Amino acid sequence: MAASYKCLNEDGFKTPKSVRTRSSGSSSSGGGGTPITIPASPFMKKLGCGTGVNVYLMNRVGKMNASPWAVKKINSKCESKQAAVYQKRLNEEAEILKGIDHPNIVGFRAFATAKDGSKCLAMEYGGEQSLNDLIEKRKEDGLKAFPAAAVEKVALLLARGLKYLHNEKKLLHGDMKSCNVVIRGNFETVKICDVGVSLQLDENMKVSDPKAEYIGTEPWMPKEALEGGEISDKADIFAFGLTLWEMMTLAMPHLEILEDDDDEEETNEDDSTEVSFDEDAYYERLGTRPPLDVEALGASYRRVVELFCLCTEEDPKKRPSAAQIVQALEDNVPLDRDQCEVIID
Repeated sequence: MAASYKCLNEDGFKTPKSVRTRSSGSSSSGGGGTPITIPASPFMKKLGCGTGVNVYLMNRVGKMNASPWAVKKINSKCESKQAAVYQKRLNEEAEILKGIDHPNIVGFRAFATAKDGSKCLAMEYGGEQSLNDLIEKRKEDGLKAFPAAAVEKVALLLARGLKYLHNEKKLLHGDMKSCNVVIRGNFETVKICDVGVSLQLDENMKVSDPKAEYIGTEPWMPKEALEGGEISDKADIFAFGLTLWEMMTLAMPHLEILEDDDDEEETNEDDSTEVSFDEDAYYERLGTRPPLDVEALGASYRRVVELFCLCTEEDPKKRPSAAQIVQALEDNVPLDRDQCEVIID
C-alpha cells in the first residue's frame, strides 16, 4: 500500500493486481493497559495521503511529554469493496510492524479503533517529512541534486533498514521509493515506512509463497516483477537504486517524457490541445536503468552513482544485497571493481 506522509499522483502508477491472501493474527491496540482512544479524522491534522489511505497527526492529550503519533486510516471516500482491500492490507501491515524494531524503520505504536469505528494504525512520528516532500521542495526552490554526502547517508541508513528486513525478518518491503522514506530535520533520522505490501522471503531470499503478488509502484519496479519472473530481495535493491536516482535528479523514474510533453504544451498556443503521453515509450522504459547526467553531478557523486548503477542492473543476480551495500558504505570500499557503465542524458 502506498501510504506516505505526502505522495501525490501515485494511483496512476499502480499495476492492478489480485489481492494475495495471508493469515494474520488478531488486531490489538498495542501493549495492553490503558485503552487507546483515537479521535475521528476531522479532529486530527492531515499529514498526507496514499492509495486508499490518509495519514493524520495525533497529539496525545493529557500525557506528559508524550510524543505525537502518525495515524493511518482508510480513506472514507473509498468504495466499500476497495475499502475492504485497503483495510486488509492495513491489518497485515499492523501485524508485520508489531514484530519490527529497527532505528531505520518506522515503529509500531498501536492498532486500535477510532471513535468513528474505523481501524487505525498508529506509528511513531517525530516531525518527519517524506523524502518525496523534500525532493519536491528542492525542485520548487530551483535547486539541483542533493549533496553527495546526503545521498550517501540516506543510502547507508536505508540499506541498514533493508538488511534488517531481508536478513533478520525475512521480509521483502515490496514498495521502496522516496514516498515511503521519512526524514527528520537535516537527515538526522532516515526511516523506511509502509510495510503493508511486504512479502515473506525464504532462506534463499526468494518470495516463499508462489501465489503472492508483488504490488510495488510501476516506475520503481524491476523487470522481473513486471514480467512475472522470480521475485527476491533484489527487487527491493532495484527500487532502492531508483530512490537514490530520485535524490540526484529530483524526478520520478521514467516520467521525464511527461515533463517534456508539459514543456511542449506550454509553448503551444492552442489551449484545446491535450498533452500527449507516449504510453508505449513509458512502458518500454519500465524496469530499466533511467539516464543520469554524471558529468553534471561531478566527481563527488562517483560512489553513489556506482551504487545506483549496480543496484539497477537488469539481472537481479548482479545486484548487491543490502548487507553488501551496508558493508561497502561503512567500510568505505567499492562494491565492485568493474567499471560501471552509466547512461548519460
